[in-house]
Amino acid sequence: MVLTEDARTYEAAGVSLATASAVVERLRAAVESTGAKGFGHFAGLFPLDERRFLAASTDGVGSKLMLQRRADRLRWGGMDLAAHCINDVLCTGATPLFLLDYVAAAHIELDQVADLVEGAAEVCRAAGCMLIGGETAELPGVYRDDELDFAGTCIGIVDRDDVIDGSRCARGDVIVGFPSSGLHTNGYTLVRALIGDDDFDADMVLAPHRLYLDDVRALRAQADIKALAHVTGGGILGNLSRVLPEGVEPRIDWDAWERPAVFHWLADLGVDEEEARKVFNLGIGMCAILSQAPASALVIGALE
Repeated sequence: MVLTEDARTYEAAGVSLATASAVVERLRAAVESTGAKGFGHFAGLFPLDERRFLAASTDGVGSKLMLQRRADRLRWGGMDLAAHCINDVLCTGATPLFLLDYVAAAHIELDQVADLVEGAAEVCRAAGCMLIGGETAELPGVYRDDELDFAGTCIGIVDRDDVIDGSRCARGDVIVGFPSSGLHTNGYTLVRALIGDDDFDADMVLAPHRLYLDDVRALRAQADIKALAHVTGGGILGNLSRVLPEGVEPRIDWDAWERPAVFHWLADLGVDEEEARKVFNLGIGMCAILSQAPASALVIGALE
């Protein structure tokens, strides 16, 4: 696909964020009819007993895998998956317990699967999260030749008194940002359309998704975190809106941090600022909302 100069957008590349939001709303009634609460948040909560919840989240690496395969960086794809799923579970205040993965392709290649699983295991070890199993599926006719898919589910546990759900957020609270390593795992349909068949800087474009476990734990030791938002598809504002009460909106100081080089590269390729804010994390991979931020924290905005 070739994008024109005036249509270098996620939607023109084939992905509609509006459709993704509409799907969530269409499915909400069916999901909540089963007794589920908080549909649309980063992880769902299941009441394990009177004191604890299990937190669960499922996600995938997406089309970033196509570029990782081209660049021989599939191990990074495994790291992306584990970090993404664990970070989503963290947003509830939970401690990650274990991860399950799912690899699918038209034809399975052992070395590729090994790279993915070994990358995921590396991040799981860092998080103290067990990789306890999964599924490998060979599906010719469903997947394109040479391409593959990698998805996973993370389960965590949290005491009821420690749940982070955003319900206490209020105007005047501050937004703290944790820096990203780059694009993480979102927006790659647009990135691939911009790159086409050209060479690219794999270290810059494919930098693995950061794990925020230590950052979140360190901040919780210093302050009361009211909400956590993992900046995935939809950018900073889109993901903050998932955890805020109705009538409370985030205001971001877009000059409060230095953006990684990959975002300047995208701007040079013709992605305008408005589109970049809707699609990419722009250098902030996780946000926390607090009444007052510690002196060492990176404050990137406030609620109003």
